[in-house]
Amino acid sequence: MLHLGDYNYLEILRDLEHGLYLGSDDGDVLLPRKYVPAGAQVGDMISVFVYRDSEDRLIATTLEPKAKVDQFACLQVRDVNNYGAFLDWGLEKDLFVPYKNQHDDLHPDQWALVYIYLDDNSDRLVGSSKLAPYLSYDPISLQEGEEVQLLIGPEKALGYQVIVNNSYLGMLYRNEVFRPLQPGEYTQGYVKKVREDNKLDVSLQKQGYDEVEQAAQTILQRLQAENGWLPLTDKSAPELIYDTLGMSKKTFKKALGNLYKRGAVQLLPQGTQLITTS
Repeated sequence: MLHLGDYNYLEILRDLEHGLYLGSDDGDVLLPRKYVPAGAQVGDMISVFVYRDSEDRLIATTLEPKAKVDQFACLQVRDVNNYGAFLDWGLEKDLFVPYKNQHDDLHPDQWALVYIYLDDNSDRLVGSSKLAPYLSYDPISLQEGEEVQLLIGPEKALGYQVIVNNSYLGMLYRNEVFRPLQPGEYTQGYVKKVREDNKLDVSLQKQGYDEVEQAAQTILQRLQAENGWLPLTDKSAPELIYDTLGMSKKTFKKALGNLYKRGAVQLLPQGTQLITTS
């Protein structure tokens, strides 16, 4: 059975001027010539993404969409007309989000979190920025400090709205973000708090002792790689600390203090010196 809006592993049946025809239980599917991989031959099996083109024909592509069916995505609005909005999801045909599926009206160039699903009535892939029906409402089994995958959404008043493990809505607070984030970016994060409303507060770094210990190891590894010298102190600018080590100044200072108490480093006015033991 053909999986619309997903990757399919199909056999090449015919090679014609305008492309390859791939076999499936739901009929042959065209892979246009511009997407044909070099060396592809009749009889080969090939992995392709299958969707419908602007004329509602089944079409295959070797382009990789930013998300597939039954997934959340953060996409930018390309255009809006009387029927809805069209979002860039990495394919020639934009993802359609009808007005009835919009939580708030979408506008060109705006970024929006959407869920992609197959509409049963039209057999078309569509998006919805009304996320509530597609979130998981099972009791959250995640523990505080547990590592999770974050999909970064648009920036809001308090910070970044995120999707956690393609299941839960979360918030990454602005005052805990120490590096540039891009809407649509996937990144590692950690559970900070499980809220009563089945939403999550998350962080880009581990909290508490584990966070400090991990940061201390990062500093030690960097010192060893730089011949025992790091031009950073507790007075260094937060931006410089993050660019160098990928951590906040607060975490850096805690980890540096931890290393100093252990006798692993010497704190000098111009930087940090690794203490080597013979």
